[in-house]
Amino acid sequence: MPSPTQRALTRVPQRFRPFLVKHRTLVKFMMVGGSCFVLTAVVNFGLKLTVLRDKPVLALTVATALATAVSYVLNRQWSFRAAGRQREAVLYFVVSAVAVVVNDLPLAVSRYLLELREPAVGHLTQEVADFLSGMIVGTLLAMGFRFWAMNRFVFTRLSPRVRAGDRASERV
Repeated sequence: MPSPTQRALTRVPQRFRPFLVKHRTLVKFMMVGGSCFVLTAVVNFGLKLTVLRDKPVLALTVATALATAVSYVLNRQWSFRAAGRQREAVLYFVVSAVAVVVNDLPLAVSRYLLELREPAVGHLTQEVADFLSGMIVGTLLAMGFRFWAMNRFVFTRLSPRVRAGDRASERV
């Protein structure tokens, strides 16, 4: 029985399939990241509009931390399932903690160094600057860092289930 990924690939034009299969880990990582981006945005805006109205960096940090936990489970079970180490969870969360800081930096710079906040700018300008700096620039920087660090430090060895067979048997 084909996996959900294999079924999805049948809908992709034939000329793109070899690229997607060759870079399947990156594609899966980006799909998990896209889902977690939506989760982060929803939680971030929910917190910013309610209990953390005056603390946008903390709202983004909480939202990112929650999405990181979800991301670990999804990446472990799908994106990087063929690789891993005994202490991977600890390493994953250390890398993710650094990535949260990377994610928060553009928002902090926007708000507190460039002073793109009320009353220096209007509310709409502040919210657009927060979204662009925290959710777009911060997320892109953190995503690049996470992908590099996950491959370099966290998911570095073949898991026992892949080592027992051959890598070709791994489902896309």
